[in-house]
Amino acid sequence: MREGSLEAPTRHAIAWRDEEFYDQAELDKELRRVFDICHGCRRCFNLCDSFPRLFDMIDECESGELDGVDSTQFKAVADACTLCDMCFLTKCPYVPPHEFNLDFPHLMLRYRAVEARAGKIGFIDKQISETDRNGRLGCAVAPLANWATGCSNKMTRPVMEGVAGIHREAYLPKFHGKTLLARAKSETREVNMKAPAAARKAVIYATCFVNYNNPDIGVAALDVLAANGIEAEVVYPTCCGMPQLEHGDLARVAKKAETVAAAFADWIEAGYDVISLVPSCTLMMKFEWPLLVPDNEDIKRLSRATFDISEYVSHIARNEGLAEGLSPAPGGIAVHVACHARAQNMGRKAAEMLGHLPDTQVTVIERCSGHGGSWGIKKENFDTAVKIGKPVARQAAKAKAAHVVSECPLAREHILQGMEKLGEDVTGVDTSNHPIQIMARAYEQGS
Repeated sequence: MREGSLEAPTRHAIAWRDEEFYDQAELDKELRRVFDICHGCRRCFNLCDSFPRLFDMIDECESGELDGVDSTQFKAVADACTLCDMCFLTKCPYVPPHEFNLDFPHLMLRYRAVEARAGKIGFIDKQISETDRNGRLGCAVAPLANWATGCSNKMTRPVMEGVAGIHREAYLPKFHGKTLLARAKSETREVNMKAPAAARKAVIYATCFVNYNNPDIGVAALDVLAANGIEAEVVYPTCCGMPQLEHGDLARVAKKAETVAAAFADWIEAGYDVISLVPSCTLMMKFEWPLLVPDNEDIKRLSRATFDISEYVSHIARNEGLAEGLSPAPGGIAVHVACHARAQNMGRKAAEMLGHLPDTQVTVIERCSGHGGSWGIKKENFDTAVKIGKPVARQAAKAKAAHVVSECPLAREHILQGMEKLGEDVTGVDTSNHPIQIMARAYEQGS
């Protein structure tokens, strides 16, 4: 394969069970091999902050080459990586099957795995990543938790910044007293059995974020599916492990993958499609899990059966056709295509889905918001996250749309913060933060 080839990039299984994977000397050797290639290329200079950090430290050393950079400086590069996969999928000309065999995000993942084994992941970072525990606790005292974590709270947020390192201006997701699982069990909806897709069967993976922090997204998905003749079930065995992946705790991620895959095995056997509500979780299920546990048949089957919610609705539209009754979205929509949606190589499905709304202007924003999961809320990263996301905020502001949504709900809130920092008044922007909520409202108002 030559540089610039049109062949699809491929990825190798992650050899996290091999001792050599954690060998510091071997890791340093691979870091230097890859960083030297990046130094000579520099196509990724305008993506995340990892590459400017790398190039600056090379340019500022005495030799102007990588051999003049001490290996201790590499941590700054690894810490800036958000595992968005955009360098691998959209920029790098040297990804496998090219002989250079360059996979920058998975190399950063290996660096973090070595750090994790050495006990270098901070206590607070570990606690922030316990989304299931935090979700259960937060939902149990939702009003108090939301008061304490609100950006306007001048008493608690400075304390959180000092103790937990969470920037006082960073938006933190709210908790709901009633989870998506609880709502799905208690609520009923009429299923349109005359819809073209009525023969389908689907089961929804709630995801930790939607289950605990934004169940309205899951309810909207259930409503859209019901309008299209699909009575979907909601299942939530545990978190997908993306927070632990960010910290390099690969054994924990593999365990979660096995647990979730086993929980969905019977559903898949019965012919159900699996729908994930957050792109990061979908990416884990489709791509990361099979690379971490390549010999697990349940994980392979789950990978093949999983759809992102926007992808699934678009799949219905393309194959059977959507049910009638969609109404316009007045004021237009600015839709941000999240990095982990782009990393699935499925196209701009959120924009494609919203394109079925009649008489509705849809503006597509396809660039990193800068949020990066838990990365962007940290005190040392927040200003950089805002800077990286500024072009997205500018595009959203320019659109002057009544609806600003993202497939990543956290990215959407970060975009609104970016718009505010540009001096934009966002008080009139609709509260819906995921494209599926716009679809649900379009069906509701069109009925």
